[in-house]
Amino acid sequence: MPLTRISITVPRDLVTAADRRARQLDRSRSWVVAEALRGYLGSGPAIVREPAVPYEASAQVAEARRRHLLDDLRLSPEERLRATDELVRLSRLVREPRPRRAQVIGFDSYDDFYEWKKAQAAR
Repeated sequence: MPLTRISITVPRDLVTAADRRARQLDRSRSWVVAEALRGYLGSGPAIVREPAVPYEASAQVAEARRRHLLDDLRLSPEERLRATDELVRLSRLVREPRPRRAQVIGFDSYDDFYEWKKAQAAR
């Protein structure tokens, strides 16, 4: 496999941890970093682990997601399929463009029409 040399800047403690892991495995630092990237990108063994609580979410959101998952797992396979079919049906309604309705608007003067037109353009 052809190799490419890259240069990255990382915190010193990460380099120390990578070197320690490389010695434990009797591998090079490059191998440890490549394995970590493979795991992170999903193209190899999952050496990199996700944190218990996602960084972008609060503990409350993580707990709500967990409860939702547990509730969904309590459903029977038939109930899950029924719910999936309903979600697919609803998603099609959202994606399909609605037919435009004909609208007739009357104005007492051209100035009224012009003001309406300016307000529509400002939206």
